[in-house]
Amino acid sequence: MNKKITAKDCLQILRSIKDVAFATVDKEGHPHNRIIDVMLIEDNTLYFCTARGKNFYEELITSKRVAIVGLDPEYKMISLQGSIQKLDRQKEWIDKIFEANQSMKTVYPGDSRYILEAFCIADAEIEWFDLGVSPIYRKSFTTGNEKITPKGFFITEDCIQCDTCASGCPQQCITSGEPYFINQENCLHCGYCFENCPVSAIIKK
Repeated sequence: MNKKITAKDCLQILRSIKDVAFATVDKEGHPHNRIIDVMLIEDNTLYFCTARGKNFYEELITSKRVAIVGLDPEYKMISLQGSIQKLDRQKEWIDKIFEANQSMKTVYPGDSRYILEAFCIADAEIEWFDLGVSPIYRKSFTTGNEKITPKGFFITEDCIQCDTCASGCPQQCITSGEPYFINQENCLHCGYCFENCPVSAIIKK
């Protein structure tokens, strides 16, 4: 089932979790994190809103990027990072968000809802990380114009087939060969192989 997961599935999981962590950086370069609701998912695009008086709003406007992470009850983690866009026709979008999230009418009754502004993330890099299976399973996706950032560890042609990496790998995700090969979908990115290779044949992206 994991191998059939799509970017759309990941976004829907974030919507089902709803209360997820949003991370931003302020104008001094300091990181900030808070719980924000995923309000809508449409056409591989994530929608959320926040009030103009919040520091979060200022950080969004300044940096124009955000990182999101959520964990479901089955230990499936979805992480997302991407560019944010402030939407046109703000009142229409806020009304649409409130219709899909009825509890917001209690938090912001009447016209006070319009202190909120709606944003979307259409260009995103997404990672699915399943801790509920053995070995773990991870897969990356993109939406819009975002590109996948290379990461993890790779075994080069300098490999001497000593088996140190494979025997020590906590997820047993390294297979023998010339050179040995790391199965990226099952790799923790822990760096054990990198630190213990006797000939420094493993590189980090």
